[in-house]
Amino acid sequence: MIDKKNIQKEERAILVGLVQKDQTEAQVQEYLDELAFLAETAGTIAVKRFYQKMAHPDSKTFVGKGKLEEIKQFVEAEEITLVIFDDELTGSQILNIEKALGVRTIDRSDLILDIFASRARTAQAKVQVELAQYQYILPRLKGMWSHLERQGGGIGSRGPGETEIETDRRIVKEKISLLRKRLKEIDKQSFTQRKDRGEFIRVALVGYTNVGKSTIMNLVSKSEVFAENKLFATLDTTTRKVVFENTPFLLSDTVGFIRKLPHHLVESFKSTLDEVREADILLHVVDVSHPQHEEQIGVVNKTLQDLKAFEKPILTVFNKMDLYEKNTFDEWLEADVRTEILNDLRQKWENITQGNCVFISALEKNNIDELRQTILSKVKEMYQIRYPYKTEYIY
Repeated sequence: MIDKKNIQKEERAILVGLVQKDQTEAQVQEYLDELAFLAETAGTIAVKRFYQKMAHPDSKTFVGKGKLEEIKQFVEAEEITLVIFDDELTGSQILNIEKALGVRTIDRSDLILDIFASRARTAQAKVQVELAQYQYILPRLKGMWSHLERQGGGIGSRGPGETEIETDRRIVKEKISLLRKRLKEIDKQSFTQRKDRGEFIRVALVGYTNVGKSTIMNLVSKSEVFAENKLFATLDTTTRKVVFENTPFLLSDTVGFIRKLPHHLVESFKSTLDEVREADILLHVVDVSHPQHEEQIGVVNKTLQDLKAFEKPILTVFNKMDLYEKNTFDEWLEADVRTEILNDLRQKWENITQGNCVFISALEKNNIDELRQTILSKVKEMYQIRYPYKTEYIY
């Protein structure tokens, strides 16, 4: 792994965002809410937020000089040790901001990479994260690092007349090449394992991070998959064989998607996301209680389009209906009004998904039987399409 300081639990951070054109303050506050959750997941406390309206980021310091001075005064007064920006920073921007503020500065991508690094358990995930880290560093070398630790370098490794930055760049490129080769070898093994699964229909859980995919995985497959109220609780893909009414299929839980996901992270995790590309049916899990759930649906759909998986049969699972009702209704609301609001919600999404949706609460185990029956129906239908002359899967 790259030798960087880890975010400590007691670390106090501030968050910084920009309200750019075509954005509202409410949207940016929502983005900063998510950034705060990311920071909490990484083990730090976000004590204050700063944001500024600008048509585009400042090329040197991202925010304007006045805002940077305001941030500096708060950093010094409150003994802040970390500043987190909600958008990607260039190497020179990081260097300039750190010089001005005197504290470590990272961006959203670096924070996500830090979380991924702490969550990676399998050899494949660890290599994928390390590859993404080096790809993140490469274009920022000049600004971020005065010198990299020379893994495999040392005395005599630098060519005549070569500067430190050129040597570091060469070391990083060599490391990226090595990691790509190692990842290809692991991918071959994973592909072989997937081929050995036989002719089972494959179902994959997809969705925005922290929408309850792992909880649903545990309910449907009756297995114990790690689940907690943090972003990216699941990083490695988990696959279980499930049997409903003598009909077997494979169910996979995949890493959650998120807005502004670093492109190099998506590239590195393409092999993990093969479970999505190779699935026969997708269960798109949505946290319907989240105020921005429609935007999150858009993020997931865009990612599925990028993976060329959007045309697959998709069942949209609206989860956390208990929280939706708690957030939407007060105790004095009449029962018939509640029913009307819930019916309107269901009708809206049944129209949008052409009837391919179900509303549940995985935590409260509400409407899970309907979810199971809907999945079973779609799996049987897929078996009939895929293997019309075989009956052992569909009776």
